[in-house]
Amino acid sequence: MQPTYVLVHGAFANSFSFAPLQAELGLLGHRSVAVDLPGHGFEATYVTAYQAPQDLEALAAAPGAIKGVTLADNAAHLIGILERAKENGPVILVSHSRGGITATAAANTRPDLIDRIVYVSSWCPVRLDVNDYYAQPEMATVDPAAFGPILTGNPAELGLLRVNFRTANPDALAALKAAFLADGTDEELLTFLNTFQPDENLDVGTSNDRAQAATWGRIPKTYVRLADDASMPLALQDRLIREGDELTPDNPYDVRTLAGSHLKWLIDAAPAARVLADLAELTPAADGSQDSNA
Repeated sequence: MQPTYVLVHGAFANSFSFAPLQAELGLLGHRSVAVDLPGHGFEATYVTAYQAPQDLEALAAAPGAIKGVTLADNAAHLIGILERAKENGPVILVSHSRGGITATAAANTRPDLIDRIVYVSSWCPVRLDVNDYYAQPEMATVDPAAFGPILTGNPAELGLLRVNFRTANPDALAALKAAFLADGTDEELLTFLNTFQPDENLDVGTSNDRAQAATWGRIPKTYVRLADDASMPLALQDRLIREGDELTPDNPYDVRTLAGSHLKWLIDAAPAARVLADLAELTPAADGSQDSNA
């Protein structure tokens, strides 16, 4: 029985990010579901002040629907989707970037719904909380000010993070390109930024949301390294892999590597689709046999 790929987006993104990947998976004969986490996709807030011409003062003060959304809300929403997908057979849960926090939280709670969990340059905190990793040597090359010029409003007052992705500031666009799509074209960057939404929630979890050996640790897992990722450096990806393997030495990561930046794999999606399709052959119950996680 063929698995269903459930795809979880990163920060400021939504299900639209996965359109090229889903097309490639479909052409390889695989079904997939791209998730919109709460407050994302058609639940996102887009105000007229975000349109052109922009009213930055009004944008900085406008309320956003994602205010108050928590990691627990994201995990519960994802679990609901996994329950539905599991009715059709095996499930491969794929996350990117910040989406890994939600995937990990869901796996901690309902490992029975996931036949393989896949992180593509994605957060899977083990020893530290996510924010604490930013102070580690592996993140020394990351410029924390990349979003600074386009951060809009006061997060403490808004109760959310808001970023003006529709900026025309050349310095801001250059910083975004260097951080996320250095190997892409300016046109690709602008196209991708126009799929982003301005708001993201503030909750990245606590120590309780780190990978748990007894639940998360029993799921077969794959880490797809992005070799040229500047926003989530290879050194950090390798640290997360190493820590995960140390947590569950009898169930280590299956590790794959793709060339490219943080976003390039979603634009030129054929190589990633081939990697994911290959995982269907390794996934428990892919042949209709008893689910090893049940």
